[in-house]
Amino acid sequence: MQHPARRPSSTSRRLTRGRLTRRLTGPNGRLVSLVAGVALAASTAITTATAAPATATATSTAAPGPGQASVATDPAGRAPVRDGWTARPATYPGSVKQTDLAIPMSDGTVLRGDLELPAGADGEPAAGRFPVLVTITAYNKSAVGAALGGGDYLVRRGYASLNVDARGTGSSEGTWDAFGEREQLDGKEVVEWAASRARSWSNGRVGMRGPSYMGINQLFTAALHPKGLQAIFPQVPAGDVYRDVVASGGQVDVGFIPLWMGLVTTTGVIPPAVTATDPASGIEALLSHVFGAATFTAPLLLDAVLGGDAAHDGPFYRTRSPLEVIDEVDVPTFLVGGQQDLFQRGTPLLFEALQERGVPTRLVVGPWNHLEGSMGTDIDQVGHGDLSELQLRWFDRWLRDAQDSKLGRIAPVNVYENGSGTWRTQREWISRDASARSYRLSGAATTGARHGVLTTGTPAPGTATVLPLPVSGLCTRSASQWTAGIPATLAGQLPCFQDNALNDRTGIVYETAPLARAVRFSGPVNARLYASSPTGGGMLSVSISDVSPSGRVTRLSGGWQLLAQRALDRRRTRFLDGEVLQPYHPFTRASRAPAPGKVVPVDVEVFPTAARIRPGHRLRIAVQAFDVPHLLPTLPDLPGSLTPITLHASADHPSRLTIPFLAGGRG
Repeated sequence: MQHPARRPSSTSRRLTRGRLTRRLTGPNGRLVSLVAGVALAASTAITTATAAPATATATSTAAPGPGQASVATDPAGRAPVRDGWTARPATYPGSVKQTDLAIPMSDGTVLRGDLELPAGADGEPAAGRFPVLVTITAYNKSAVGAALGGGDYLVRRGYASLNVDARGTGSSEGTWDAFGEREQLDGKEVVEWAASRARSWSNGRVGMRGPSYMGINQLFTAALHPKGLQAIFPQVPAGDVYRDVVASGGQVDVGFIPLWMGLVTTTGVIPPAVTATDPASGIEALLSHVFGAATFTAPLLLDAVLGGDAAHDGPFYRTRSPLEVIDEVDVPTFLVGGQQDLFQRGTPLLFEALQERGVPTRLVVGPWNHLEGSMGTDIDQVGHGDLSELQLRWFDRWLRDAQDSKLGRIAPVNVYENGSGTWRTQREWISRDASARSYRLSGAATTGARHGVLTTGTPAPGTATVLPLPVSGLCTRSASQWTAGIPATLAGQLPCFQDNALNDRTGIVYETAPLARAVRFSGPVNARLYASSPTGGGMLSVSISDVSPSGRVTRLSGGWQLLAQRALDRRRTRFLDGEVLQPYHPFTRASRAPAPGKVVPVDVEVFPTAARIRPGHRLRIAVQAFDVPHLLPTLPDLPGSLTPITLHASADHPSRLTIPFLAGGRG
């Protein structure tokens, strides 16, 4: 096998959203919403997962004081988790926070961090040195801090926690340059600052944790081998930012990227809290943040929309993609991913690269969107503890040399299987028992009316016209996924989030007959579609679904591909049994090759998932020309995107869907 370079039941979903809602509102019933409405509420939820990923139990918190705050008592312990491990009780009764510590970088820029330390019953910092857990965030630690509530679960078990504003954000000086080389170096220098014996509270051993931006930052930091870094725990991190989220299939993301960049910009222009104690630093930070919004954020978005360099893959995105440096990461790494996450594609690729080199690593992939994966929602159902307990186990092992005889019971890969509602374990991301099974598109199909057939037998020839309807995707799981899961959090019971049938009527559908035997698969999926368009342009938006006997359509995953960007880099493409399983497209200007009127093979990478299609159910592929509000064409591509696309199915044009099929028992 070649490798690319570097949904649960409705009852379960209701339970998940109930727990998520409780965590978003917090133990005191306060809705986590601070600055910019829904967008910042999402940020706060993500950061809450980082700074206080504890079990959902109440804590008592003292009123903050200057420089020191958040003294909290620890809740009672929990029963043993299913693998027999029991969390050790809190060592200290509370925690205490010191805000806006100055952390100087080698170029003279000062970053700011909030430090939380174990505290005695009197609220004073406990004596001694502790292993340090570092998080670097772009979401303004001061803005979200008001929503964090009680002290940190791990701090009360003998860890120091350092939460730092990234350069050009929050209270830190400098200009924001998301994941640029200077920011990557900042991560190394922050860790080494925290590990220094000059810090009276540090024993020199450091771990890193946090989701999303904070998870990506961990990988870049680890790749630079800072002194003292012992282990990391990235949740929902990107692997390849261009292919994962910026321009899936070559078309620019307009759902998440503007929301995210606007969020960082909005929190960046809030007057830094440090202004009260260090006016010069605070004013300098604020002015540099405003400058960064004008010179980095706005020009980047505009260039992408206009079809400039930002719309194509290249050095800018390579510098910011952890897969480009993952071969330098050698510290133990615990990864959490989601099947409806923004980084659904990239997180498993990071795991594979680490496992291949023998780095101690684990992967948990749940039925989660970005918010749920960031919060570790229902991760205890895997059987090894909730998020705080998993982090305790991981960091105790690698930062405290604790012997956890049960840690080996956590399989390398733990993946939720849609359809069966069970968690399955594997030794590799793509099971060595997987084989390529292809379903041919057969016969003709008509938008909203006549379905074609998916078959493993001999297909009938036929064509189908995919109409350019810019409403496709508007109210779907895809729409929620690519706005970070915010719509599902606010309105998760909308019928269109649960059933894709209405949306599928805006495109072309092919599906199997009711299955006589269950079909299981796990991993990425490829749709090779022979297509033509009058302009040689347009996009194929593909979804695969499980169709129940009642007709309910449960979307499992999706993929997207511009016809003009169909060039395939075979050296970096994953094959299984000679079939393309995970294509790799260059997405450069040079790789653009429109072929007006010609029938061309287009490999559409359908992002990875795991599913069991039960007997009596059908496997479906739906093909559309838009996926809004997720993706929109650049202005130069817009005219070519408004013409119909013809799909071809015949012996000469064998359009097909290929899955990593798992026979029999566990994969």
